[in-house]
Amino acid sequence: MAKKITAYIKLQVKAAQANPSPPVGPALGQHGVNIMEFCKAFNARTQGIEPGLPTPVIITVYSDRSFTFETKSTPASVLLKKAAGLTSGSARPNTVKVGTVTRAQLEEIAKTKNADLTAADMEAAVRTIAGSARSMGLNVEGV
Repeated sequence: MAKKITAYIKLQVKAAQANPSPPVGPALGQHGVNIMEFCKAFNARTQGIEPGLPTPVIITVYSDRSFTFETKSTPASVLLKKAAGLTSGSARPNTVKVGTVTRAQLEEIAKTKNADLTAADMEAAVRTIAGSARSMGLNVEGV
């Protein structure tokens, strides 16, 4: 018989920098998960990602307090801000533009996020990322 799932925990943890401090420790501790075991496994799995980039993770906790986790790709907004060299998007995206991204940058982000996007092809993925860029107050060149 399969183990009974008791909880799903969704967090954003910095790649290769998981530690037991908040928000990771309290979120896992309240479900009885071994926090250090998660931190070591997460840091090992995210070695290939640039350290410090927020990485969404979905942790499945079972009734015997064991767990599995699945990492997702870095949010598009973080990758767009990095590509445009910004710290935050525009407070008024339709009137105040704060930066510019090119089609080549959008294609690179779409390749990174392709596994998590539901786009039918690369062109649709680029258009999806371009829409995210526009909603952040970025000018999009070449799309």
